[in-house]
Amino acid sequence: MQKRNSLSQVNNQKTSTFSFLELDGMKEITEKDYKDFIKSHQFVVIENVKVPLSKEHKIEKFEPEDFKLERTTVWSFPDRGDWATHKGNYRANWSPYIPRNLILRYTKENDLVLDQMVGSGTTLIECKLLNRRGIGIDINLDAIMVTRNRLDFKYKYNPEIKTYMGDARNLNLIEDETIDLIATHPPYANIVRFSNNKIKGDLSNIRNIDEFIKEMEKIAKESYRVLKSGKHCAILIGDTRKRKHFVPITARVLEVFLKVGFILREDVIKIQWKMKSTREKWRASNYDFLLLAHEHLFIFRKPAKNEKLTPYKNSIFWK
Repeated sequence: MQKRNSLSQVNNQKTSTFSFLELDGMKEITEKDYKDFIKSHQFVVIENVKVPLSKEHKIEKFEPEDFKLERTTVWSFPDRGDWATHKGNYRANWSPYIPRNLILRYTKENDLVLDQMVGSGTTLIECKLLNRRGIGIDINLDAIMVTRNRLDFKYKYNPEIKTYMGDARNLNLIEDETIDLIATHPPYANIVRFSNNKIKGDLSNIRNIDEFIKEMEKIAKESYRVLKSGKHCAILIGDTRKRKHFVPITARVLEVFLKVGFILREDVIKIQWKMKSTREKWRASNYDFLLLAHEHLFIFRKPAKNEKLTPYKNSIFWK
């Protein structure tokens, strides 16, 4: 097997260009890259929406008030969460309550958390607040710059957090079994098109569901490879409709993660609030289909070494 580069080795690579078309795997985006970027950029555009890059964050609170870990398999966050630098102005990002719950339940301080489709950096912000090391990857440079901007604040913890421009299907700079938790929120096929065909390989531009699932299987395989045995991988995913009929994206994503060897630990139903789409204007009395108002948070576990599983294909049971 070809030896993979370590995370320390990537620091020796030059970041002289940001074109993904010229990249072959992960490319670190450093603090210097970010500082150079914001000198000439006051905002970035994600899915035709301007996302401001703040010069200085005015933070009123660093933690949610009266936070308690979720205890059931139905999660609902009507207020979404606005502590630290979390904002609701990045299309289709997940509520910070989700990674906070995952990080607190499945990791300890100084553990290493990966979000390979990091978007606006919600997971990494929670890593910083909870003293976990983090790795954030996104195929879109603008997303990485939003992430670094929202990490640009001082706090009592200062864990090592690295950001990379790269593809979740090719985590070439992450060695086997080095990650303590994966917490990520992939696009739901092309429901929200983050780059509008401007970035080669962007999953949010795939229209064909079969093709999308094929690419998600590659992500599942890489997730399985880099995750430590016995540790957890959490994926938030939702469904859609086509010609008034239900398209079960979540069921098919579940299938490919089981196929590569994961065990399903939890299936959490996450209630959707304040959806920025025409769906929030639907009225059930006017249509012959139901409003999609939930997502699935699949929490998988990678079997421990020498763990004996039953011989059933894709089984969730073990001896």
